[in-house]
Amino acid sequence: MDSRQIIENGDIFLGIELGSTRIKSVLTDENGTVLGIGIHDWENSFIDGVWTYPLDEILFGLSNCYKSLKADIKDKFGITIKHIKYMGISAMMHGYMAFDKDMRLLVPFQTWRNSNTERSARELSEIFKFNIPLRWTIAHLYQRILDKEEHVKNIGFVTTLSSYIHYMLTGKKNIGIGDASGIFPIDSTVRDYDKTMLDIFEEKIKSCNFSWKIRDILPKVMVAGECAGILTKSGANLLDKDGDLAEGSILCPPEGDAGTGMVATNSIAKGTGNMSAGTSMFAMLVLEKKLNNYYEEIDMVTTPVGDPVAMSHANNGTGDLNAWVGIFREFANLFGMNITDGELYEKLYTNSLNGSSDCGKLMSFGYFSGEGITKLSEGRPLFLRSPKSKFTLANFMRAHLYSSLTAVKLGLDILTEKENVVIKKMMGHGGFFKTKGVGQRYLSAAISAPVEVLDNASEGGAWGIALLSLYVKYATQYKDLSEFLEKRIFVHNTGSEIMADENDIEGFKDFTQSYMKALDVERLSVERFAE
Repeated sequence: MDSRQIIENGDIFLGIELGSTRIKSVLTDENGTVLGIGIHDWENSFIDGVWTYPLDEILFGLSNCYKSLKADIKDKFGITIKHIKYMGISAMMHGYMAFDKDMRLLVPFQTWRNSNTERSARELSEIFKFNIPLRWTIAHLYQRILDKEEHVKNIGFVTTLSSYIHYMLTGKKNIGIGDASGIFPIDSTVRDYDKTMLDIFEEKIKSCNFSWKIRDILPKVMVAGECAGILTKSGANLLDKDGDLAEGSILCPPEGDAGTGMVATNSIAKGTGNMSAGTSMFAMLVLEKKLNNYYEEIDMVTTPVGDPVAMSHANNGTGDLNAWVGIFREFANLFGMNITDGELYEKLYTNSLNGSSDCGKLMSFGYFSGEGITKLSEGRPLFLRSPKSKFTLANFMRAHLYSSLTAVKLGLDILTEKENVVIKKMMGHGGFFKTKGVGQRYLSAAISAPVEVLDNASEGGAWGIALLSLYVKYATQYKDLSEFLEKRIFVHNTGSEIMADENDIEGFKDFTQSYMKALDVERLSVERFAE
């Protein structure tokens, strides 16, 4: 059948990912070939000291993204989507969404960007003997308990954004194990929340006399390949405001953007790694064995099938870099230059290759929010130079590109230096790698290892969750998810691999040393340059 017939028959697979600055939908055929794409751009709001997205914006963005996909399919094939066999939802991981027993939101959604959980994360890490990052759901919940917030006693369900959307589409309170690993620690041997730690937490809050138990308010953990729910009529109408979409689609377990990034880059097998580079930055290595110790800078999460993954996660990525590109866009507009965003990024990024390997002693901190790896509870975007710095456009852009990677590099350095983890190769995906050979080269310099970017890497997590929905159909035909990806999806996929030269590697080391020395300036700017 041709693509038009496939769409008409509904033999199609939909993935929707709610990212930090964009909601994206990808429709594929049963080979993972992309048939259409939908986009809805959005931004988080900073309200009463909390980074959030209001529920009405979330639901509007979801349906508007699907509307964009419908329009793309209509434009390409002249038909309207009416049936979708399989679909899946992914979203930015972590954060805090608390509902009462009637699924009414009790307090504003707190995203991963909120780092107002220092005491909670510290106490839980100590009693669990396991690192609990500031942004994890359990850290947010326990902080609300410590702060004696009134809503806590009324909690009926606590979850993440992907799981909430999944509930709205299916009525099922389920979650994929990868996203669940950002809610509460996972025991990979049983593919579920760690029972010992659940008991420890229950004992810790016993004196509060809540009517709920922690086990009862968390979503059910599921693994890739399982059917996690069926699209209801109300769910179909939520997605498609025109009412064209029929109910009955099978949904895979909802996942976090870390898990979908692993899938989209074929980085599921043990010993593989991938780097998702955008507004936030995270690098993940699928471990051969458990780490010997736990570290505040390293998150322990899982693949969508439950294997342990060490993650170096930086809250801040390209946000400040994008803001500076916006300044150059304003400059171009001021002179009446008709330059597209794509051209602007490509020119500025490519020109950075002409800069010095150490960025001419320029320094940047793109901290829009707090940064757990460098132990900052708040952020202030900051650019520094001395009178002797080589202040050129190439060095300026290179410094911001380096800075986007440096926090996440510090976490990876812990794995390589203290745990002797070997990075054989890193797969790169996300907007940072869109300009060919630039971000890829700088990441290679940062980790002293080759970096590969696949031709379809720009499709990102939305494509990854579409593939996970496709895996539900074919799970019984393959040994595991890794074999499915290797033999069905990536068998003909091509990409490019880059290994940075010694000059770039040494330059990045110099930049990192300067970055660490200048961190006190960033800390002082948080203290003295108040919002």
